[in-house]
Amino acid sequence: MPSTSSRTVVVATTLLGLLIALPLIGLSASLFAPGAGASWSHLAETGLPGYARSSAVLALFVAMGAAIVGAGTAWLTAAYRFPGSRLWSWALVLPLAVPSYVIAYAYTDLLQFAGPVQSWIRATWDLRAREYWFPDIRSLGGAAVVFTLVLAPYVYLPVRAAFAEMPASLGEAARLAGVRPLLAFLKVELPLAWPALAAGLALVVMETLADFGAVSYFAVDTFTVGIYKAWLGLGDRTAAAQLALVLLGFVVVLVVIERVVRGARRFSVRGTTAPRRVRPLRGWHAWAATMVCALPVALGFVLPVVVLAQLAWRDVEAHAWSRFAAMVGASLQVSIAAAVITVGVALALTYAVRLTRSPWLNGISGFAAFGYAVPGAVLAIGILIPLARFDNVLATALELHFGVNPGLLLTGSVAALLYAYVVRFLAVGLNNVQSGFARITPHMDEAARSLGCGPWSLLRRVHVPLLARSLAVAALLVFVDALKELPATLALRPFNFDTLATQAYNFAKDERLGEAALPSLVIVAVALLPVLLTTRALASRRT
Repeated sequence: MPSTSSRTVVVATTLLGLLIALPLIGLSASLFAPGAGASWSHLAETGLPGYARSSAVLALFVAMGAAIVGAGTAWLTAAYRFPGSRLWSWALVLPLAVPSYVIAYAYTDLLQFAGPVQSWIRATWDLRAREYWFPDIRSLGGAAVVFTLVLAPYVYLPVRAAFAEMPASLGEAARLAGVRPLLAFLKVELPLAWPALAAGLALVVMETLADFGAVSYFAVDTFTVGIYKAWLGLGDRTAAAQLALVLLGFVVVLVVIERVVRGARRFSVRGTTAPRRVRPLRGWHAWAATMVCALPVALGFVLPVVVLAQLAWRDVEAHAWSRFAAMVGASLQVSIAAAVITVGVALALTYAVRLTRSPWLNGISGFAAFGYAVPGAVLAIGILIPLARFDNVLATALELHFGVNPGLLLTGSVAALLYAYVVRFLAVGLNNVQSGFARITPHMDEAARSLGCGPWSLLRRVHVPLLARSLAVAALLVFVDALKELPATLALRPFNFDTLATQAYNFAKDERLGEAALPSLVIVAVALLPVLLTTRALASRRT
């Protein structure tokens, strides 16, 4: 018989998970909307195959690129010392601070026909149009490169933490067996880091599938572009919701595969082990490692920021400086609140699953995380429908019984926006918290219970200290994602509530890149502090 505390945990966690999943349930209800069958038939005959093909190819290329860049640089910075290794250990996270659509605009300005690169090529070799070939940045390949540069830190952060925590005995055993370092990485260390790698790649693929700004500007017809075309272009919200459900189907398959494979590779290190020793690299190996780590930083952060800075300086007189202080404050407040709430919800859900070992709660937790793959604007629809009904019912009841009409309490305030952020970015917190829990052996729980620790004491005194790094990484990722989030913010923000992201987008969509550059640069500057603090904590373990 389950205990009273276990039943309470199950009921409370179920209610919390259902609250997070409410917008997805609302989207699912679109299947029964009038005319849903006709909309689906039209989609299946026209754009659906192309959307599926483009999304799958783009996600595959980005996942491969992020795995190579993220895992490779994580291994180099965690296992070796070379020129600039301490610098690269934190600098490799900097692309997280730059929105993908802003990088897309920056590289388009740099590499388009009238941009400085092609202009220099034509002037240097006296060429004219169509007399030379130059790759088109506004293509599926260009989008894959941009997403790889932006999303590789999602792999780098958890994988580097996993490599840094591996005991020295693994490397010593490999060297005694005569295994070369690269082969030891492929055969021993990378398989052991699989839980962290799988979690990072899952985030990369979901972020790629959910993006709209970059793919729409590059004219790549993914699911999200189709959703926005159906919703904004054709005014068919039912078709847009149905496309979102197909996208969720892809994510369901992805998450199931990732959890099955990650569960099969779960491991924990028993006993007290010495931390891994960082080995120095010399000669051309050292400089090759430096170049490998410097290239993602240069292409994913330094070069776009330089382009944006030049654009901002060129149009410096057009900026309304008095508005930026308010936008910075609003962006900081809502992003910090979203990070704290989201990580708290992720910790509660994950700990409840670990405590009860309930398949039901595991399913609730997994379903609640699918909001990460839903485009922000479509998620906003799923949130507005139930919240608007709740606001109307509450206002009617208060006016009837107390003669007071409070207006729109949720949909007219920041509460709806925070709700969207938690639903949208819960997968970020869940993947990092679950990865952290996977490295804590169950024997620690048993030992703590034998000493009289109850469930909450176990969480506070044992798990939270061991999860500090994973919680910090999760909070950082949610904070930066909330700072950059655009579609849901545009739809759900209260009147006169502007963030840096919305301001940058409003200028960028009108091709006013010089004016869009300044709020984009402020986003980068605000995101730098938590990036530096978190990566410093990650590096301190091995220095």
